[in-house]
Amino acid sequence: MTATADVSAAWQAYQRMRLQLNGRINRELSRSTGLSEADFDILFLLEQSQEGTMRSIALRCGLEWEKSRLSHQLRRMEQRGLITKAAGAVIELTDRGREQIAAARACHEAAVRRYFGDVLTPDQLATLTAISDRVVSRLTQDREHSGQ
Repeated sequence: MTATADVSAAWQAYQRMRLQLNGRINRELSRSTGLSEADFDILFLLEQSQEGTMRSIALRCGLEWEKSRLSHQLRRMEQRGLITKAAGAVIELTDRGREQIAAARACHEAAVRRYFGDVLTPDQLATLTAISDRVVSRLTQDREHSGQ
């Protein structure tokens, strides 16, 4: 197998795993909590932030979403009482949002453990962590060099 074929095979295997794993976890999350992946990602970031608040630009950068996508998602979440929008484009986690992310986090962690953590050995997990860190480092360097 050539280097190009090796890269292609690894990429295809990664894509199959990523799509199936994300799909399975997101279906379980939705079925158990009623939250979408986008809901979970936003609530999780807010929960991790100081006092459950973040400026919308920080959310957008953290998620690497387009402004319009975030705006539409935040509007839907506000209508459901998960977040509120305060002055200065500050997004706040509501009590209901805190309850929902607590339930979702437990469901998400159990699914990740079942489909991912329990399947890989400690050495495989360490290798995957190193691989992921290396790829993210390259993406960060490219973003810094391109000014994005």
